[in-house]
Amino acid sequence: MSRILALLYGFGSYAFFFVTFLYAIGFVEGLGVLKTIDSGTTAPLVESVLVNLGLLAIFAIQHSVMARPGFKLWWIRFVPRPVERSTYVLFSTAALALLCWQWRPLPEVLWSAGDPVVAMALTGLSLFGFVIVLASSYLINHFELFGLQQVMHNMTGREAPPPVFRTPFLYKVVRHPLYLGFIIAFWVTPSMTVGHLLFAAATTAYIVIGALLEERDLVAFFGDDYRRYRERVSMLVPWRKSV
Repeated sequence: MSRILALLYGFGSYAFFFVTFLYAIGFVEGLGVLKTIDSGTTAPLVESVLVNLGLLAIFAIQHSVMARPGFKLWWIRFVPRPVERSTYVLFSTAALALLCWQWRPLPEVLWSAGDPVVAMALTGLSLFGFVIVLASSYLINHFELFGLQQVMHNMTGREAPPPVFRTPFLYKVVRHPLYLGFIIAFWVTPSMTVGHLLFAAATTAYIVIGALLEERDLVAFFGDDYRRYRERVSMLVPWRKSV
């Protein structure tokens, strides 16, 4: 029974993530959702900036702290190991949903593409950024990343295979193609508002910090294999010489 419950919990957490992620795409792109990054009830400038930064901080702190190996070792004293990743996904998704729900729009336009064809092309490129995000997750094991592999192995009584260091396709271009996809998706827009700029700048800063923290963990886990990879491949800028 506990294995069945763990399986249902894992798939429920993934379903929550999947629906929220699709909504977040519409939220950023301004397409097909009730509330977007530039719509909703406006508030005074200072209040809006503080609330938005607070929402971004909640997501960033939760996302980074719960991903650290030291926290995981402490966390599994309370959360069963097979559902540890699903619980991380659940908390991360809740933080993302809170951000989309409580975001305060700052709709003043800073620049805009006047030509409809250019605007359409920019929207397409931004959506392509999200395609890169999803493709990158599948290249490294989408199902393990979101906790499904763990609960399925637990259900069948199998041990999860140890992580193997691989650099497939996009990972030969940059070390973090998933993060690069987010940067493209957030910055490329046919209409840049104050709120969208705040969102893009803050998330990019978090992405850089998060990548550095993640690389520290990867070096600790994979050792010289990752050090050599870091010397060959740039972190986020394609084909830029690594430093």
